Amino acid sequence: MKNIVSQQWLIDNLSKEGLIILDVRGDLNEPDLGFREYKKSHIRGAQFVNLEETMTGELGIHGGRHPLPNMEKFIEDMKMLGVNDDSIIVIYDNGDLAIAGRLWWLLKYIGKSDVFILEGGMKKWLDNNLEVTSEVVKPEPSNSLSLNVDHSMQVDMRYVKAAIDSNSTAIIDSRASERYSGEVEPIDRVAGHIPNALNYPWMNLVSDGKIMCIEDLINYFEPLKKFEEVIVHCGSGITGTVNILFMEEVGLNPKLYVGGYSDWVSYDDNLVIEKNK
Repeated sequence: MKNIVSQQWLIDNLSKEGLIILDVRGDLNEPDLGFREYKKSHIRGAQFVNLEETMTGELGIHGGRHPLPNMEKFIEDMKMLGVNDDSIIVIYDNGDLAIAGRLWWLLKYIGKSDVFILEGGMKKWLDNNLEVTSEVVKPEPSNSLSLNVDHSMQVDMRYVKAAIDSNSTAIIDSRASERYSGEVEPIDRVAGHIPNALNYPWMNLVSDGKIMCIEDLINYFEPLKKFEEVIVHCGSGITGTVNILFMEEVGLNPKLYVGGYSDWVSYDDNLVIEKNK
């Protein structure tokens, strides 16, 4: 796969010149958990990146729970980690790929090309009894990371609203099926989904760190090939990146509605489809 590297690849390339390893472990309900785990042990040379501090911008009335960070600040944060235009970046979380997917997407969004996610993440690394350390590296800051934002990679609420009745656009809801249907809603103030959205739960693609094989991915996303445009969203722009990651593997070119469902329901006049309605 073009966006994912195996554990063996990382073992073989740990000393590769220009390699930057980023640990993004975390929990959406416990923001400090990832850094605590990182301090205990991590892959040699890895540096920690916090979802809320680095990958999320300032919250507002609209924009969802995880709006994009200020991209100039994001560039400076990446420079402090030693990332430059020539860096090869490998990102890992605990294996579900969600937070790793967010950082992968952000780096692609600013124009970085050599960005990969570690299959299986830290959980598989530990399961395989591979080398870990508690030593925290202090890289030399970079002064050569370009900002080349690809605005075509994302859309906003108005764009999605205009696309609802389009036969050529697929709006993909990446949340769990029970949230999509409106049976449960543990976070957002209104249960249900965006009108005409199709449900492709992101967790179908990853099970205990094991990813769906390419043949199954092709079959899974085959119904979307008939659409001219695919827009992906989740609750707030985190887990939807897992769908985007694998859609790209099978030749789709999806856009991310970053604000997601949490942004959609922040507008009182936006229609929501609830269960049995």
